[in-house]
Amino acid sequence: MIIAEVCVNVTANNIQQTFIYRVPERLKFITAGWRVDIPFKERKVDGFVMSVREVDDATTFEFALKEITDAIDDEAWFTPMMMRAARWLSEFYLCPLSQTMGLFMPGRRGKKISALFERVLKLVKAFDAKDFPRAVAQLRLLKLLTERGELRTFELDEHKISSAAVKALIAAGYVVEEQRRVLRDSYSKLRTIPRRFELTAEQNLAIETVEESLTAREFQGFLLYGVTGSGKTQVYIELARITRRLGRRVIILVPEIALTNQAVANFRAHFSDVAVIHSRLSIAERSDAFHRIRDGKVGIVIGARSALFTPIDNVGLIVIDEEQDNSYKQENAPRYHARTIAEAFARFHGASIVFGSATPSLETFYRAQCGEFTLLRMPRRVLDNPLPKVECVDMRGELKAGNRSVLSRALVELLKRTLAENQQAILLLNRRGWSTIVMCRMCGEVAKCPDCGLPMTYHADGKLLCHRCEVEAETPEVCPNCGSRHIKFLGTGTEKLERALKEVLPKAKVLRMDRDSTSGKFGHRKILEAFAAHEYDILFGTQMVAKGHDISNVTAVGVLNADAALSFSNFRAAENCFSLITQAAGRAGRADLPGKVIVQAYNVDAAAVRFGCEQDYEKFFANELPQREEVFFPPFCRLVKLLIMNTDEAKAKTFAKEIRAAFRAEVSNNPSEPQEVFGPISAAIANLRGVYRFVLLIKSTNLSSVRNFLRAHDLHRRTDVIIDIDPTTTD
Repeated sequence: MIIAEVCVNVTANNIQQTFIYRVPERLKFITAGWRVDIPFKERKVDGFVMSVREVDDATTFEFALKEITDAIDDEAWFTPMMMRAARWLSEFYLCPLSQTMGLFMPGRRGKKISALFERVLKLVKAFDAKDFPRAVAQLRLLKLLTERGELRTFELDEHKISSAAVKALIAAGYVVEEQRRVLRDSYSKLRTIPRRFELTAEQNLAIETVEESLTAREFQGFLLYGVTGSGKTQVYIELARITRRLGRRVIILVPEIALTNQAVANFRAHFSDVAVIHSRLSIAERSDAFHRIRDGKVGIVIGARSALFTPIDNVGLIVIDEEQDNSYKQENAPRYHARTIAEAFARFHGASIVFGSATPSLETFYRAQCGEFTLLRMPRRVLDNPLPKVECVDMRGELKAGNRSVLSRALVELLKRTLAENQQAILLLNRRGWSTIVMCRMCGEVAKCPDCGLPMTYHADGKLLCHRCEVEAETPEVCPNCGSRHIKFLGTGTEKLERALKEVLPKAKVLRMDRDSTSGKFGHRKILEAFAAHEYDILFGTQMVAKGHDISNVTAVGVLNADAALSFSNFRAAENCFSLITQAAGRAGRADLPGKVIVQAYNVDAAAVRFGCEQDYEKFFANELPQREEVFFPPFCRLVKLLIMNTDEAKAKTFAKEIRAAFRAEVSNNPSEPQEVFGPISAAIANLRGVYRFVLLIKSTNLSSVRNFLRAHDLHRRTDVIIDIDPTTTD
């Protein structure tokens, strides 16, 4: 008797084990990696075969075995590496195996993904034109097949060849008709960018250093730390060339779909075997890309974080561009971070991993300083072009001068001058997200917690709350710092900015880029192509306009609400603020024309704003690191956030306190490892659809011990607890 261990594709937290099913004789070809239909709890579901083995027919089981109903696909879907990775993900993130297996599918679980086929005609028998004196269409087809080797049937009409002529030649044995799978690729006609510069000394050194690791075929991590415009992409291309020459494959990750087109264009200018993976592609397109990858027709996979989950094997190089970006974190289950997974996958493959950024995350830069990663510096722009000049405008002064617009006078003048010189500009609006911050517009004072000094968050009940200390306060009517009544719940949307631009620059052609304007399949691509072609003068929008774009005619950049991130009760607030200013500034002056940047802020004296305007990451790092160490936050610990939920507020809070007490008791038994737990505090969204939510935040230098604690108390199986390992926010 053949039995199979099956992971049932049901994502309930309390179903984390696999189940044994009997394999019928008609399906004995099934092996590990197949998707199958199975009966489960009175219904039909799909599952993933994890292993298959033969047992004696007399073997008894605790329960009567059910039988696999059918195979879903025509071949095993999951490779051994995909299954190994899914198991690791499930263990690391304490989530059901069915969730992590689902990451490795292009979509729509439980369904066979239909392939697209076309009919092709081929010549199989020699002919003599005297044999077809009256069959003109037949002779035309035979000559075409002689010239071209094959002809797709949809091309027959343009050559005026009827189906009757085709049938006659097939019947006579001159021609055969075959079916061939069509692999859809929406990027096949993407305009490539065949640019190549003479490499700088820093680029060459970086390439030579990583090449040693690539040749050794052993895991090694690198941080490619280069200023904006220093040529990191060309380094990636050269490293990919070396990896392919060694017969191994490459994964290139970018944080935003908006950057995918540029990355694909750059790489397809040098390589023909490129596949693209991201969530905006149709399921069929992703399925076809998977097919090409599985068949070995793809050597380089490019995409957002989902590009990690393809059937690619023999990986020699993984690149994470803009590695500091929070978009690499998935906020819904399974809550993984692509940076963490990519490093684990690189270890599985014995590959080199390159983290690239002008503003690295503090964790990655700290690991490079400690010697865990090799630090590769590129401090100069290519062709020795200077970094753009940055001017910081204090918006408090603008208000005092009577300017209530979202645009400072200096920025308006810069935009007018830029357009007069037939150049282009990018404006970044650092929008605040869902929460509202109480700020004085006269002095820039933000309502802060009296205990920890972090900004307090305004809640719908009218209260101010510190999500770290649970301190509550009334919303002030006058500023406690300067006595002004100019206290606002600030928040400027892109629509308001668009209106302001039209008022001061009525003839300017402006283009908005945010989630609303890029909702279509290739919304980002259409906008960026139109802007790069200078069909518009000003591109403005949210954070997606600040990352990675290389448009030579952009000489002016404006950053609005640059210090908005500092108002969030998030330990990464300063890091996010600094990174956004530096990255946005880096879009200006990337070619021969010099760049100018206006940064608008209320808190111009904040270290993140000052160092961002100086574009000096290492000064920022040196200032921020001691503060992180003092409050025991990453990179000095790992974070685990627990979200406890219940329709009864008291029960939710009581259960959270029970977890806290249990953890503290366990910590007291092992004082050698620094570990702390804070909370419970109300979540940022304290009540969601009638469910009360409280947060516990665990800090630890030993993530394994925290996971062991969570498993021991079965918290990973509960439906009223969400576990988030390495969260990007703490509330």
